[in-house]
Amino acid sequence: MHALPAAPAPPPRRQVFVGTALAGVAMLMVTGGMLGIWILMRERAFEADGTWVPEGISIPEVPSNVMLIGVLGIPVFAQWAHYSARRADRAHTGLALGLVALFTIAIINAQAFIYADMQMSIDEGGYPGMFYAVTGLILALLIIGLGFTAITAFRFLGGRTSDQELVAAHALYWYVMAVAFAAVWLIVYVTK
Repeated sequence: MHALPAAPAPPPRRQVFVGTALAGVAMLMVTGGMLGIWILMRERAFEADGTWVPEGISIPEVPSNVMLIGVLGIPVFAQWAHYSARRADRAHTGLALGLVALFTIAIINAQAFIYADMQMSIDEGGYPGMFYAVTGLILALLIIGLGFTAITAFRFLGGRTSDQELVAAHALYWYVMAVAFAAVWLIVYVTK
């Protein structure tokens, strides 16, 4: 009498990747909604009195452009971390995750510089409130991404080299973050 062969292994469920994808969709929806409100308030301000940005307020362009370059570079490093993790290369995975963290801290620093340089009070009309709300959302998402990078580095470099789904989800988060920031950069920092 012969025994039946073992059943095939069930496919991986990829909960972390799917959860990150759903969180990414939520990020894009919240960012898109806030940018829609920004555009609506800007149009209403132009119809009412022709001004949206308060007198004497200007956004420093160099730090905002550096932020865009940094945010567009982060997915490259996150993808490098995923590439290295799939090949069980801990050294390059750690280097790539470290560069993601370094660039994220640099972007947060540039946003803090913009806040300090503008010296804008939130009670000067609709523009300051919306500016701080939209850029504060992006700042919060950057801090969440920095935490995600720390968790990914801790888990992968701590010995769970088979947990490549987390590194892939990390890369997905930064791709979505780059898209969200590019939209904010265009609408808030460029077209004002």
